[in-house]
Formats: sequence, structure tokens, C-alpha cells
Amino acid sequence: MRRKPALPIRLIVYLAIIFVAVIINLPFFWMLVTSFKTEDAAFTIPPSFLPTIFDFRNFVKAFELIPLARYIGNTLFVALTVTLLQLIFNSLAAYGLARIKFRGANVIFMILIGTLMVPPEVTMVPLYVIVKQLGFIDKYQALIIPFMSSAFGIFLLRQFFMGIPKELEEAAIIDGASRMKIFFRIILPLSKPALYTMALYTFLAHWNEYMWPLIVINDAKKQMIQVGISQFVSGWETQWTLRMAASTTAVIPIIVFFFFVQKQFVEGISISGLKE
Repeated sequence: MRRKPALPIRLIVYLAIIFVAVIINLPFFWMLVTSFKTEDAAFTIPPSFLPTIFDFRNFVKAFELIPLARYIGNTLFVALTVTLLQLIFNSLAAYGLARIKFRGANVIFMILIGTLMVPPEVTMVPLYVIVKQLGFIDKYQALIIPFMSSAFGIFLLRQFFMGIPKELEEAAIIDGASRMKIFFRIILPLSKPALYTMALYTFLAHWNEYMWPLIVINDAKKQMIQVGISQFVSGWETQWTLRMAASTTAVIPIIVFFFFVQKQFVEGISISGLKE
């Protein structure tokens, strides 16, 4: 039987984890605290970690100065749409690479892995030219269609699918099930941890996207939340309390989304990619 670590060792490990967690969450805590401070209180020396007066007017002003609610709605629509499309296309591609034997499958997979090493800045200009020729500039299509699938999502799901016992599929084939029926009735229900993990990664990436929406969207009514928050920064000053209030508001949907998928996300992280 495996012996548990001694109590002092476990205590040291727990204290180290708590310390690291505090350090990691300190910027988020500072953002939250600053969003409730007045402009003068935000720059007091030495800085105070708790405001003397909780001022909710920063949130009201943030919504008044920019259409923050519209930006959140736009970003929510784009992020959820891209996430749904990637769940569909990535899972289909990953299943084909993991379970269907055909000539060149390994080559295609290696090419996909190779694209992960290409920086996004390299593809930004040619992607913009393609989007412009398709007439998608200043439209939601420019934010959605180029990202309907991703190499990372295909890799993540493919590795998870490889770990599902083949005997389940063989038994289903004997019973007369088709490939698509096996995919929807067996593979996907067993792959919920990996699907939730990929969904969270995708949603988070497109919720925080800044550069691409800034390039392809000119209409302020269609802009994304991160570009909207940058409006609190001008050439002369930065409205820090308002920016922190807007940033705090923008974090709320991510926290809510993670709250619903945290169990499957942790399970997916611990399982995906461990088997070949």
C-alpha cells in the first residue's frame, strides 16, 4: 500500500500551493479593488488594498461612456458561435484521424501539429487579404469563419479519442451501427471532458481576442469587448478606475462559463494527451 506523505511535508506543499494561488490571483484582486475606488484613491501612496468607500459609480460611468453591454453581446455571440463550430468540425476531423485508417493520415496529422508552431502574426496579413476578397470586412463572418476549426482542438480531441477502447466500436459495428452512429452515440458521450476542455479554451481565446477584431471591424456597433475596453486609454491619460470596472465586467462571463465546466475541464486536462 502506498504510504501518504508525512504531515509536515503535506503542510509545506499546501502552503506553497496557497502562496502560488495568491500570487497568481493578485492582479485579478487588484483589478477588482481598483474598480470600486475613486480616481484619487487609486493613486494613493502607499497603495491601499481595500477601498475606504466602495464606489459603484465607476461601473455606471463605464456603461455610459461606451456601449459596453453591446460589446459584451457581440463578443458573447462570436465566442459562442466559434466554440460551437469548433466542437463540430474539430471532433469530426479528430475522429477521422484517430479511428479511420487511410493513406496519409499520419502525414496530415503531422502537418496539423506543425501549424501550431506558426505564429499568428505570420498568417494575419494573408488571412486579412482572403477575408477582404470574400467581402467579410466589417462583418461578423470575418471573426467566425476563419476560426471554425483549429489544429490545437483537433490534436486535443484526437489524443482523447485514441484512448477510448476500440472494443466498444467493434461491438457496435457487429450490431450494425454506422460510423456516424458510433461517433454520436459512443465517442462523443465518452469524450465530454475533452469537449468541455476544448470549449473552454476556445471561448476564452475568442473572448479575449483583441488584434484581429481591431483589424477587420471598423463599425463601433459590431466591435468586441477587448477593443471597447481599450477606449479608456487615450494619448493623454488612462481612466484606470473606469477601465478596471469595464475589465471586471468583462471577466464575469468567463467566470460563469468556467463555473459550469470546471469539473469536466479538470478531468479533461488530466486525461487528454496521455495515451497514443
